[in-house]
Amino acid sequence: MKLQRTTLILILLMLGLGGFVYFHEFYWKTQQEEVKNKKQQIFSFEEDDVQSLAIKTKNATIILERNNKSERPKWRMTSPQQVPANDAIVSYLMDLLVKGESDRTISTSVNQLGEFGLAAPQATIDIKLKNQQNHQLLLGKADFNSRFLYAQADPNYKPDNNVDVLLVSKDFGNAVNRELSEWKEIPNQSESTPLPSLNLPIPKKK
Repeated sequence: MKLQRTTLILILLMLGLGGFVYFHEFYWKTQQEEVKNKKQQIFSFEEDDVQSLAIKTKNATIILERNNKSERPKWRMTSPQQVPANDAIVSYLMDLLVKGESDRTISTSVNQLGEFGLAAPQATIDIKLKNQQNHQLLLGKADFNSRFLYAQADPNYKPDNNVDVLLVSKDFGNAVNRELSEWKEIPNQSESTPLPSLNLPIPKKK
């Protein structure tokens, strides 16, 4: 009788372990796949489609225009100064706009946008394409575990007065929150800075 009870306990333990393995291997992985499948590209345009960018932060508004008169630099700053732009910095932001994905979409009431930092965004990016189409990306605050930023792409209201809030990479915040000097082209120091003198002694004539 005691042997049967032990056997029954072992069987129950095996069934419990089997259930855990099933949950982990099938259900959990399925849920993870569903989350991955919810990712979607933020915008559908290409880099060459963009004619201008206007980046508005709490410190400044930077306007960048594609430089059609020269291959380098590819971009020019037209406001607050008219100077060649730093192509590497602009390309970093452009790469995020073209390839960036939303990790998840949340439908929420317009009245709750302040909870996501989107009633007064930390940054607004206005994008104008060569075909005169316009797009906009609003960047809010970080999510609860600071992995993503809340954002809105081309904000619009649904019939039920709700809006879509996206979760996007924190790299967007790093790309736009910069000092004005970082947006300017860095001069080639080898051309502007003279080489140091070696100050070698002049040999005496014999």
